[in-house]
Amino acid sequence: MKCTYVPTPRTVLAAAGVVALFTAALTLQSAKAAPRPAPDPPSATIAAHRAKEINSALSGEAAGSYYDPENHKLIVNVTSEAAAGKARLAGAEARIVKHSLASLDAARATLKEKATIPGTSWAMDPKTNKVVVVADRTVEGDRLQQLRAVVSSLGDRAVVETSTATLRPLISGGNAIWGSGARCSLGFNVTKGGQPYFLTAGHCANAVRSWSAAQGGTEIAVTESGSFPGDDFGIAKYTAADMVHPGEVDLYNGSTQSITKAGDPIVGQKVQRSGSTTQVRNGDISALNVTVNYQEGPVDGLIQTTICAEPGDSGGSLFEGTAALGLTSGGRGNCSSGGETFYQPVGEALEKTGSQLG
Repeated sequence: MKCTYVPTPRTVLAAAGVVALFTAALTLQSAKAAPRPAPDPPSATIAAHRAKEINSALSGEAAGSYYDPENHKLIVNVTSEAAAGKARLAGAEARIVKHSLASLDAARATLKEKATIPGTSWAMDPKTNKVVVVADRTVEGDRLQQLRAVVSSLGDRAVVETSTATLRPLISGGNAIWGSGARCSLGFNVTKGGQPYFLTAGHCANAVRSWSAAQGGTEIAVTESGSFPGDDFGIAKYTAADMVHPGEVDLYNGSTQSITKAGDPIVGQKVQRSGSTTQVRNGDISALNVTVNYQEGPVDGLIQTTICAEPGDSGGSLFEGTAALGLTSGGRGNCSSGGETFYQPVGEALEKTGSQLG
C-alpha cells in the first residue's frame, strides 16, 4: 500500500507499497453409489479450498497438492489407488507418489534438527514429491558438507540445489513507510478493537518503533508488536488522526485493488506482489510451509514464489484479486537478474495479532 495524497486535508494510506518491504462440498462417497465426479475447479481459490477438504478427508494417504492454472485442474498426490479414487470423485486429478506427507515432514524435521544453517531454505515440492533444499552462496566449506551429508541421509526424499544469490530479509534505507534508518512496505490495513492498524514484516516492526509516510516526516503510526524470527509479521497502530486507511493495494498504475478477505494459497497459483521499491510484480506460488534460515534465525511456514523483490519491498502485499495472501519477508536475487521471494501467510498474522482486514 502506498501513501496516496488526495485534494483534501486528509492523507490516504493504501495497503502494499509504502516501504522498509466454493468452497467445494467435499463428500467422499462410496463407489457403490456411482457418484459423478465434481467438476474441475475454475480458479486457484476454489482449488485451494477443495484441496484442504480432500487432504483432511484422506488423512495420511494425502501427499500434497498443486493447481494447474492452464488446464484448471487440481492435482492431489496420494499413496494408494484407493485414495486416488476418492480424490477423483472429489474433483481432483490424482497422482500416486512414493513418499507420504508424513515421510516428507519427517525429512523436514531432520533438516531442522541437523542442518539449520543460515543461508538455506527447504520446502516440500508436490510436483517432484521431494523436499527441495536450497543453499545460497554463503553456505560453503564445512557447512556445505554438513548440509549435503544430512540431505544424503534422507535418500530420495530430498535434494540439494545451490544459488548464487544471497538469502536475506528485504529491509533497506530508502523511502516509503519510514523509520529511523530503515524503510519497509506496508502490507495490509487492518482493524483491531475497532481501531486502525497496519500489518508489515516482523523484521521491519522489530527495527522501527515510529513510522512516517515520508523520510523525516511526521509520525503516522507506532509499532505495537513484531514477531521475527520464527514468524515474520508485525502490527502498527495509526496515531495520525487525519490518516485514511482503505482496504486496498496500490497497483502503481493509477489504480488500486480492493482487498476483502484472506485467502488460502496453493502451489501453482498465479499471484501479484506490491512493494514500493519494485512496485507490482507477477509470478507463481512454488511452495508452501517453507523453512527459511536467515542470518537472524529460522522462519517457518512461509509461502515461496517465483516473484522477484529488492530491499525496501519487505512487508509488502502478496495477493490474488481481492484476497490477501501474505506479507513479503525476504528472498534471493533481484528484479534485474531474477529471483524468488518468501512471504508470511497473512491468515496467521491476522490470527496472532487479533486483527481483521478492513
